Amino acid sequence: MSGLSRSSHALVTGGGRGIGRAIAASLVQAGATVTIMGRNLAVLNEVVAAGDAHYAVAADVSDQTALNAAIADAGKRQPIDILVANAGAAESAPFMKSDAALFQRMMDVNFMGVVYATQAVLPEMVKRKSGRIVAVASTAGLKGYGYVSAYSAAKHAVIGIVRSVALEVAKSGVTVNAVCPGFTETDLLEGSIDNIMSKTGRTREQAVAELAKHNPQGRLVTPGEVADAVLWLCGAGAGSITGQSIAVAGGEV
Repeated sequence: MSGLSRSSHALVTGGGRGIGRAIAASLVQAGATVTIMGRNLAVLNEVVAAGDAHYAVAADVSDQTALNAAIADAGKRQPIDILVANAGAAESAPFMKSDAALFQRMMDVNFMGVVYATQAVLPEMVKRKSGRIVAVASTAGLKGYGYVSAYSAAKHAVIGIVRSVALEVAKSGVTVNAVCPGFTETDLLEGSIDNIMSKTGRTREQAVAELAKHNPQGRLVTPGEVADAVLWLCGAGAGSITGQSIAVAGGEV
């Protein structure tokens, strides 16, 4: 990709599978040094062994102390120039059956994980007057979906923090953006498909079609398509793009 420094060090949270792994692999191919973070070190090491990342650090993004320690460890090798805050989780339930614990879980992982990671890397980026922060949000942060109110609220919060932080650091050389995938072919989506099948008796093909119908193109998004958008935002050519929430969703939003 044009404009990505080959000396860049990128940190990708939730880099062990799905969208995160696709982003990590794209950054590697573009010449960056890539460290991935997740909770399962064995899974992360498999990604490294496959050549889709260079280093792995284990941490739960909702645990600020553990996250800070892991990012400090990664930064010892080389300052972090790019943060892709991708780690996330999704749970579905009717709003009337969504208790405080469900809302807290969704906020801790999907929102506070972005906040903690951004706070950990931003001071040094501002000091160096250079950096790229990309949060992987969701179309659920741009519109509502039934039965995922807690998830949607957390993703809306991610977009809010992206817009605010982007303004605070606009003159620093650091950009802060979000990409908002629609329903994407990932392990996380498989859980939604299983949920539809178990609750409605539909076949897998029918369950996939139920999700794909939200996309005007009539299909699911691929992880590689999300990775391409992230890669562009990480490059020098996107230096004037900040505070944006870019939907990768076939025209859904």
